[in-house]
Amino acid sequence: MLSGRVPFHRRQRRQGCVHTSEEIFRGSWDNLKEAEEQENIATQRGNSDTENSPSSNVVQVADSVVTSCPLKEQHPVRMPNIKVFSGSSHRDLTQRICERLQLEVSKASLKKFSNKETNVEIGESVRGEDVYIIQSGAGEINDNLMELLIMINACKIASSCRVAAVIPCFPYARQDKKDKSRAPISAKLVANMLSVAGADHIITMDLHASQIQGFFDIPVDNLYAEPAILKYIKESIPNWQTSVIVSPDAGGAKRVTSIADRLNVDFALIHKERKRANEVEKMTLVGSVEGKVAILVDDMADTCGTICMAADKLVEAGAEKVYAFCVHGIFSGPALQRLNNSKFEAVVVTNTIPQEENMKACPKIQCIDISMILAEAIRRTHNGESVSYLFSHVPIC
Repeated sequence: MLSGRVPFHRRQRRQGCVHTSEEIFRGSWDNLKEAEEQENIATQRGNSDTENSPSSNVVQVADSVVTSCPLKEQHPVRMPNIKVFSGSSHRDLTQRICERLQLEVSKASLKKFSNKETNVEIGESVRGEDVYIIQSGAGEINDNLMELLIMINACKIASSCRVAAVIPCFPYARQDKKDKSRAPISAKLVANMLSVAGADHIITMDLHASQIQGFFDIPVDNLYAEPAILKYIKESIPNWQTSVIVSPDAGGAKRVTSIADRLNVDFALIHKERKRANEVEKMTLVGSVEGKVAILVDDMADTCGTICMAADKLVEAGAEKVYAFCVHGIFSGPALQRLNNSKFEAVVVTNTIPQEENMKACPKIQCIDISMILAEAIRRTHNGESVSYLFSHVPIC
């Protein structure tokens, strides 16, 4: 009799025809039912035959099932569909990314109650989908961070397949170490909050300190704006071949030497001594910039006191022109006024943070669009491809 037969799903696995959860999610129920019906028909035929050779009937059933259900050949497994949601911090960047991905921004209602609590309503199904939520650490940082956490959790409990947080400018990134007694490590706290909310993957750009990646127990892709900055320097700065790349502090020496090596130019360093946060007491230039174009490179510009003092120092040292390149243009407090009164030819930032209003208030500010880098990172992550290409190239799309 057939009581000792190997179960259907085990025979399928042995023959290389495994029904994965993704196949079931993506519409393979019809194939599975069809195969089971064929097995039942074959079983009935086997039972109606004589009991002379029951083992041969089992072999025939197994063969008929295997040959009629090559799911991987007839219906290749499709990756889950993709949904891209926008937080309220930078809708323009999300729109640019979706245009490059040829997608529509997914629907979500983001609002606040009268007591200032954040309310999130996901406006479409995310069951079994790859979800990407784009929210930058700009503007009302605390409200935007809370909004991101709620959106992640809402998608997670709505049975999404995977939730990735795309955070172009990571909030609290400068609070990455215990530099004095009783100081918090807030970047670690933010990492824990994102993980607990349900994030499966983090995509960010130019972390203030690379070791922040180690605060997470989930994959983190730290992308770099360096390829876009190199392209801009070569296309927009005259006589860049004789320029000097300058770091405004010792912490950016690695970033500056990398750019200088790829441009095959010299580099210099400015050592600064701080009185307190956002206030510099003294600067010392290490290197020569006399008669050359000086290009200051830093990861972020906040109150701009450091880079404006650095520009004055470089002009005193004989630099012909001074440019500044900062990935994250925060521009808080008196930053715009300082830049308008500074000796910079131009201050170039990326659009990890919205810059429209800042560019109107300060004509020296210019913006590099990095949406193509983030869009390509999302595409490659969704398709299971490597993103290491983006560390040294600007995608053309």
